[in-house]
Amino acid sequence: MPKALAAARNGDFETALAIWEPLARAGDARAQNNIGACFAGGLGVPRDADLAYRWLSLSAEAGDPVGQRNFASLLFKGEGITPDYQRAAALYRKAAEQNDAEAQDMLSWMLLEGDLIEPDFVEAHRWALAAAENGSAASMTRLGMLYHNAIAVARDPIEAVYWWGRGARAGDADGQAMLGAAYHLGSGIARDPIEAFAWLLRAREGGSALAAPFFDVVRAALDPEELAEAERRAAMPLSETADPLQPASERNEQ
Repeated sequence: MPKALAAARNGDFETALAIWEPLARAGDARAQNNIGACFAGGLGVPRDADLAYRWLSLSAEAGDPVGQRNFASLLFKGEGITPDYQRAAALYRKAAEQNDAEAQDMLSWMLLEGDLIEPDFVEAHRWALAAAENGSAASMTRLGMLYHNAIAVARDPIEAVYWWGRGARAGDADGQAMLGAAYHLGSGIARDPIEAFAWLLRAREGGSALAAPFFDVVRAALDPEELAEAERRAAMPLSETADPLQPASERNEQ
């Protein structure tokens, strides 16, 4: 398996598939997932929804969390097959219960949006928190939104900024936009127009539509020196940005 994964990472799917196929036919759930993912994405083989369905369903039925998540994604997207959102959500939940961060994040989103399955805001918060603790930047930003909008939790602007900050520093463009907006408005954090524009610059570069309502307003309020400073900060690696906030659990201990 390590040799196959190394080959796949180097774009040599022919070698990877040659290793995975006998393992998959012998019942190895992760190899079944890998083959199914190749057919779903057209990686080294022609895209084939039926074969993707076959291999991913075998992996999911065997209990592999990555197979469950990828099979759920196939059912959710419905590319070449009929979408099945209820079944997708059930599979995301199974993978989430096995601590798969991507499944936790997707399940949280589906439960919050409520367009495709019955909404459950408490469960949406639960899975967003689990995914965030497992490193999901999108779920970090979602937690910020939940605290900002008082969904399933009490409204807490400081906690919202804390989670937007974590999402922003983990590279989520929407988190960067909301952190920039918070710095602009002074909501949950001290107002700082330069820092606001630095984060809005990152957000726009990352493609977040949430930056648009604030971008020109914040830029117009800065003089040339301040603009240059904001651009300098925006060019810094995310790992070098400061996090001035603490989570509620730590604030409450003080």
